[in-house]
Amino acid sequence: MSDLLSKLEAIHFRFVEVGKMIVDPDIISDMTRYVKLNKEYKDLEEIDTIYKSFKNLLGNIQSSRELLEIETDPEMREMAKMEIEDLENKRPVMEEDIKMLLIPKDPEDDKNAIIELRAGTGGDESCIFVEDCFRMYTMFFKEMGWQYEVMNSSEGSMKGYKEIVIEITGAGVYGTLKFESGVHRVQRVPETESQGRVHTSAITVAVLPEAEEVDFNLDMNDVRKDTFRASGAGGQHINKTESAIRLTHIPTGTVVECQDGRSQHKNLEKAISVLRSRLYQKELDRVHNERAAQRKTLVSTGDRSEKIRTYNYPQGRITDHRINKTIYNLSAFMNGDIKDMIDSLKLAENAEKLQGQDAF
Repeated sequence: MSDLLSKLEAIHFRFVEVGKMIVDPDIISDMTRYVKLNKEYKDLEEIDTIYKSFKNLLGNIQSSRELLEIETDPEMREMAKMEIEDLENKRPVMEEDIKMLLIPKDPEDDKNAIIELRAGTGGDESCIFVEDCFRMYTMFFKEMGWQYEVMNSSEGSMKGYKEIVIEITGAGVYGTLKFESGVHRVQRVPETESQGRVHTSAITVAVLPEAEEVDFNLDMNDVRKDTFRASGAGGQHINKTESAIRLTHIPTGTVVECQDGRSQHKNLEKAISVLRSRLYQKELDRVHNERAAQRKTLVSTGDRSEKIRTYNYPQGRITDHRINKTIYNLSAFMNGDIKDMIDSLKLAENAEKLQGQDAF
């Protein structure tokens, strides 16, 4: 029996086991455990389906070979040979599909996400690029059929944003957007540049998996809540009510502000969501660091201080430095056409994971 079939059989037994567990009343009453097992069942279902097809294919190859050994009729032997050839051609394709399915999935990939865009080096030009990237991402979200909501923003002194925080909900959001974490560098002539010189600015992008209560238990006794009057555009209520919220997680010193909503209660909900996700990300980072012996992937989301991408306006190109991929269609890219780059990053990560597996 091949190693591949052995792995699939082990997954099949686990699939059957989990299927029995998720209908157990004791497990159903434990929501945290039930949610995790239900997700595991759905993840294993696709692999179990292809396991049955693969087992059937191997069985048919074996049957045809046995027939070839005992059959004397020339026509029947020829049919058996054709059957074996056809099945053997299908086998490597199915094996590759199985290997891709067996690549360990990031358990966070199916989660919603929070993106934090912050101006870095470059002053006003950096703030403008935050706004440009915000527009780029929101157009991509629309293309993907995702919903988004601005949770907090801080405007630049002239134009753009010093910071903007967005919550995105939809299918597979974090697994798609996680590759955007890092420093995004822009090279262009700023609007304020009178002599036409190209300037280099940068912004940082942080993509966090949105943590639910079952993921991270946030003890509100550890959190200090402050209210203040929101600043910037937003209507007359801005100067009259203390609708803005600032939360400080005392043990870690993590601070979250939310002032974009008119309701203090709504702002509090948003702030708690961001705080929980930031603390959850810190916990994930800690776990990843403890596993430092494991080889980091090329497109890992580890170091957000690393420059990951350059947007060069004079040459109309975007270069992702992790995979050395350049696209010469900057205008379309900034209008949300970023899927090709993200798909290339996914392929690069999967190829590395596949290469790193001991099996096969």
